[in-house]
Amino acid sequence: MRRLGRAGQYLALVCYLIFLAFPLVWLVSTALKTPREMASLNPTWIPAEPTLENFAAAFSEQDLTGAALRSLIVAVATAVLTVLISLPAAYAMARYRSVVNRIAIGWVLVSQVFPFILIIIPLFMVLRALNLVSTLAGLVLVHVTFVLPFALWMLQGYVRAVPRELEEAAAVDGASRMRAIAAVVAPLLAPGVVATLLFAFISSWNEFLFALVVLKDPDVATLPLTLVRFTGPEGVVRLGPLAAASLLATLPSLVFFALIQRRLRSGLMAGAVKG
Repeated sequence: MRRLGRAGQYLALVCYLIFLAFPLVWLVSTALKTPREMASLNPTWIPAEPTLENFAAAFSEQDLTGAALRSLIVAVATAVLTVLISLPAAYAMARYRSVVNRIAIGWVLVSQVFPFILIIIPLFMVLRALNLVSTLAGLVLVHVTFVLPFALWMLQGYVRAVPRELEEAAAVDGASRMRAIAAVVAPLLAPGVVATLLFAFISSWNEFLFALVVLKDPDVATLPLTLVRFTGPEGVVRLGPLAAASLLATLPSLVFFALIQRRLRSGLMAGAVKG
């Protein structure tokens, strides 16, 4: 029975992985197909005549390089600012127990209940008053506001997992609070910081709604906004170039995760052992 149960678990895992991989596999297949093969009534998984024409058309029709660079700037700035703001705030929320902290934690949870579509108009009015409409700085500010509550909640959980005794032991050895935080707490928070960076980066890179509202100037459009332009004025979708551009848009997130997954995994294991 134990082997049967384990086989069922592996089967469920394989089915889940197939479910997750299906959109990406189909996207790659579509990006490599000719227009005739895409219009065929008998869809195929593997292109009969693979072509790179869709990628060339995507770059010729839209400024994908500029849009990707702007998206990268916004995503990196959002990730860095989110960590710089949320890390000390999460430490204070986890270490200093008070009525104010409990109210702050409760407000973080309550803020996630309301749909963000409700704040679109007030947010736009604030940005217009600050002259930040159609600027990357304005979009970064919006994205940080968007991801900060979850980042706070996630990081304060990591801080709570670090025993207070480690800081107390460092204080007994003569270390100041800042020294104890830098030498003892910060290394154990590395997996949380990496996870927060990854979450903020991907959330900002893929975000569309706020970018659509804030960036009114087409010359500062990010990559998600540029992908929409492959839909013609009459609703005709340039499926091949759109698939090629969408595939290119997913690569930075995959590369970023591939680069930090070892650090994230080793950090989680190290934190578990040291904690």
